[in-house]
Amino acid sequence: MERSEWKSRVENYLQDKFGSDIQVTYWKELSGGACQDNIALDYKLNSRTESLVLRTDKAASLLSSLPKKSEFQVAETIYKSGALTPKPILYESNTEVLGNPFYLMERITGNANSRYLIKDNSLNQYRKKGMAQDLARNLAKIHTNTIENSHFDKDTLVLLGETNNELYIKSSIDKLKETINSLGEPHPAIAIAINWVESVIDQFKPTDICLVHGDFRTGNFMVTPEGLTGILDYEFAHWGDRHEDIGWLCMRDWRFGKVMKEVGGFADRKEFYDAYENASGVAVDPKKVCFWEIIGNLRWATGSIQQAERHLSGKDKGIELAAIGRRTCEMEFEMLNLIEKLEKLN
Repeated sequence: MERSEWKSRVENYLQDKFGSDIQVTYWKELSGGACQDNIALDYKLNSRTESLVLRTDKAASLLSSLPKKSEFQVAETIYKSGALTPKPILYESNTEVLGNPFYLMERITGNANSRYLIKDNSLNQYRKKGMAQDLARNLAKIHTNTIENSHFDKDTLVLLGETNNELYIKSSIDKLKETINSLGEPHPAIAIAINWVESVIDQFKPTDICLVHGDFRTGNFMVTPEGLTGILDYEFAHWGDRHEDIGWLCMRDWRFGKVMKEVGGFADRKEFYDAYENASGVAVDPKKVCFWEIIGNLRWATGSIQQAERHLSGKDKGIELAAIGRRTCEMEFEMLNLIEKLEKLN
């Protein structure tokens, strides 16, 4: 199916869905990263105009990402928990519409561009007073969702993964090892890091399991100079340790040059940790954050190899995928440095 057909197909779909003469009056492809296609659209129904975003997978998404049905359920759950996030509108499983399942959600204002978030002068005041607190508060709301209070269907519950505190880290590492073993080439630094993580698992078992975002980082939330407007992108959500999300946000790769601001390139650790503790009532363990930074770098190093393979195999060719693959060594170097740092702390 040609992408040039998408607009008319979505217009016909909306007309069938709502039984009215709907006209799509605006259509623009947005940056969806290496895994997703996002389309901004407006449709007019009678005298009312609705602004939405259509979200679907690219031709070859990462194996660890949730299918759109489960991602939609996670977005609904997080929206209902009170976190700032676009309201999910509807999910469509019929692949005859666009070739892949998709869902529609509210279109919110703001900008998610990473360099805008950490460097633009219009955000100076918000970065100094507000950004860390808003993000910590909303992350705490995401983490209020647990296996006990969730209402996911059986398929999504399975896809969200291990819920046993004792087995969780081992299960995560076993899945990562399966992916690494499928890469078809040796990566000694990754092997060293995996062996180290397996040797210290018992020291870092989670005290509780909650829903984690899975990709909570600079670039996955929308802001304006007035503040946070919404958190985005739940395709990597899963059950896990809340320190995973904090560790992922603190990874050096998501600081975009502002390396001294260790939380996303915009805040200090103490500022964010304090704000999260105040919002959640749960103390942040800096050693666990560092441990999950190491695993985060392991995952992203592996993911960057996969991204390059998508390009090299011809499944989904693109300069962004090729460029990401060249950066694997940065994550390898960082994870070994962090292992040394954590060994000294212990």
